[in-house]
Amino acid sequence: MSDTNAIGLHESSASQLAEKLNALLANYQIFYMNVRGYHWNVKGPQFFELHTKFEEFYTDLLTKVDEVAERILTLGHKPVHAYSDYVAMSQIREDKDVHDGEACVRGVLQGYQTLIELQRELLALASDADDEGTAAQAGDYIREQEKTVWMLNAYLG
Repeated sequence: MSDTNAIGLHESSASQLAEKLNALLANYQIFYMNVRGYHWNVKGPQFFELHTKFEEFYTDLLTKVDEVAERILTLGHKPVHAYSDYVAMSQIREDKDVHDGEACVRGVLQGYQTLIELQRELLALASDADDEGTAAQAGDYIREQEKTVWMLNAYLG
């Protein structure tokens, strides 16, 4: 009996990757809701600019939530789908009642920095497991989000 899954990865590696991906999924879900809240509640002179930008961010985050969950399924595992699990598993904490534009931008910046760190860990694990699919996904996300971090830092001065 083979110890590989449907896509040819060792099941022990696939299990570790799915666990790491589920942690990433939890962070994406909490971050998504934080950014959604920033979009709804931001106030101040940059309202129009930030309101639009936050919508762009949360739309992209929602796409990535789906892609991460589908990668977990591709590995032969189940994505976590209870919000209580997301809260418990996420390094990103819920950000409540934030409305100051600069504070919102700082929250977005911190969220992306956390995601990049988690995705670098995932990338290393995927590379060790010869999982090109997960590695490519993580690498693409890192590349995009590093540029976003640069832009957010430039915005904050």
